[in-house]
Amino acid sequence: MSLVRVLFYLMSFIAVGSALYAASTTNLVRSIFVFFVTLFALAGLYVLALADFVAVTQVVIYVGGILVLILFAFMLSGKETLDVLQQQKGKFFSIGKLPAILLAALFFIVMINVALKADVNNLGWVKDSIANNNTITPNAVMIDNIGVNLMTRYLLPFEAISILLLMALVGAAHLSRKEAEA
Repeated sequence: MSLVRVLFYLMSFIAVGSALYAASTTNLVRSIFVFFVTLFALAGLYVLALADFVAVTQVVIYVGGILVLILFAFMLSGKETLDVLQQQKGKFFSIGKLPAILLAALFFIVMINVALKADVNNLGWVKDSIANNNTITPNAVMIDNIGVNLMTRYLLPFEAISILLLMALVGAAHLSRKEAEA
């Protein structure tokens, strides 16, 4: 077994295991941080699939943006709301969750059916694109252009967004601070 295959299985196990733990735990803090691990494991899978740009985008957008937004929402949640969520200790399978479980099972069956019946090597639109020579071959010039554009042409929007996120962080910290009652 090659090193790439071992890394793939390791990253897959980490991604699926941490995603299941994040979805099933009742502790919100642990769930957020395990979701962080899930997103990094997915970025590792993208690197193994030779999709470096998608991996960097995964880390920058999801880990850097969405997860920080989730942390802001957690910080701004009132203690009463968090206590109510912590008190809801029930079974994983209950009669109230039956419609959601049935819908998830049906969706899983449809996904498995599509994956087994799809013939991805003989799709019509792929054959037409190859026949008409309407394909893009991956080369280093495309990645270089993306990097140069992000660091020259689009640098100001990235800097503006970083300042806005910093202002949101300061605002969230200020709003979540409790005033001392006199």
